[in-house]
Amino acid sequence: MTTTLFVYGTLKRGGSNHHHLAAQTFHGTARTAPGFTLFSLGAYPGLVAAPTDAYGVTGELWSIDDACLSRLDELEGLTEGLYLRAPITLAHPVASTPDAASTMISSAETYFYLLDLSGRPHLGTTWPV
Repeated sequence: MTTTLFVYGTLKRGGSNHHHLAAQTFHGTARTAPGFTLFSLGAYPGLVAAPTDAYGVTGELWSIDDACLSRLDELEGLTEGLYLRAPITLAHPVASTPDAASTMISSAETYFYLLDLSGRPHLGTTWPV
């Protein structure tokens, strides 16, 4: 089985953790629907809901297999309560590649940051890679 995953930080192409997506399928760049934003957590970002956000978060859309998803869940600290993997609504058009299947994708799984953001710098829409 495969999971469609929206990545927005170090898992993006050129990011320090991108190697974890080796052999997975890249669909293209994507943006969430409005209502989400990023904060800097030092070496990586955290995505959170932000009801007043009007733009959303930019990132990439990938199809990943179950083994990769399990490794990413461990990397993202799901069992420690650092992140929660859950669905997120995507804006249209979803991807910049001419992949007809990716333009039909309206949601994907992503990692939401769960801990306190007090004192963390607000990044807005994009984590630079």
